[in-house]
Amino acid sequence: MEKWYRKRKFGFLLLTIFLTGTMSFMYRLQSRFTFQMLGKAILKNTLALPTHSQIQQCNATCKMEGGIWTIKPDGRLGNQMGEYATLYALAKLNGHRAYIAPEMYNVLSPIFKISLPVIEMSELIEIQWNNYWLHDWMSEEYKHIEGKNVKLTGYPCSWTFYHHIRDEILKEFTFHDYIKEEVNAYLEKLKGFRKNVTYVGVHVRRGDYVHVMPNTWKGVIADKGYLDKAMAYFRETYQEPVFVVASNGMQWCKDNIDNSKGDVYFSGDGIESSPGKDFALLAHCNHTIMTIGTFGYWAGYLAGGMTIYLKDFTLPDSPFLKLFRYEAAFLPQWMGVPADLSPLTGK
Repeated sequence: MEKWYRKRKFGFLLLTIFLTGTMSFMYRLQSRFTFQMLGKAILKNTLALPTHSQIQQCNATCKMEGGIWTIKPDGRLGNQMGEYATLYALAKLNGHRAYIAPEMYNVLSPIFKISLPVIEMSELIEIQWNNYWLHDWMSEEYKHIEGKNVKLTGYPCSWTFYHHIRDEILKEFTFHDYIKEEVNAYLEKLKGFRKNVTYVGVHVRRGDYVHVMPNTWKGVIADKGYLDKAMAYFRETYQEPVFVVASNGMQWCKDNIDNSKGDVYFSGDGIESSPGKDFALLAHCNHTIMTIGTFGYWAGYLAGGMTIYLKDFTLPDSPFLKLFRYEAAFLPQWMGVPADLSPLTGK
């Protein structure tokens, strides 16, 4: 009987050790899976609702200061980055505190460590707003905007609004740590055996612009000739450039971008509804080749270094120029390459 009991006790002990080890392994596996899924969710720009403390902070501060400055969230990632930065700068310039709508928080917070508090939905509905429309360059009048509760509207993206506080804007658009870690690990793999690598992010905007630019705005988008010139500059300037391409027209890029040197990597997935990963890749490069659009602009602004952009891509009588100024759109130290307008002029 005693021998049977000892065997049973020993068997129970083995079973306990086995179950404990299995549970520990499954917990580690689940934790690793959860972490990976969390990283993927944030890179895909998933919904991230504001926390209760953020909403309470807004409500308490708004009542104390007696006013709210915000901006209407319109467009995708690049547009909303421009709107956020402009709101941040103009509210500060006019002596007010800025707040953002939940929709803007949902777009930006999964990618960046933004700090502006969020307005409760009831506040957005109940407040009597002084609506103030902005064009896309800084004007003297914007230093003297009046109103207790101001809602800015428009699609501002120009550096002229916020470049004087560039360090603060860059801090607002600091990537979450796990995004930086994943992107840097990916870029390190692209490095391979190169010893003096220089990363150049290439954003090629196509999609609806293929038809909208010539048919609506009397303009063109980047062609093969432009990309060849821009890439040639970096190949001549740096010993071992690596080009990281992101686009919403990736097949066109593969058909038209010269990769005979084996230094081009078509890395972006081009999913416009979840652009976080593509944007993070471009922004972590040393330099930038952009075509047109706010997505490429912000990639260059965050990356620093040299940015090459498509210059004079519209006809002189384009209605686009009523909304857009080249000198306000691109930093003076960036390099512009004139567009080929022959598809529009027939010359």
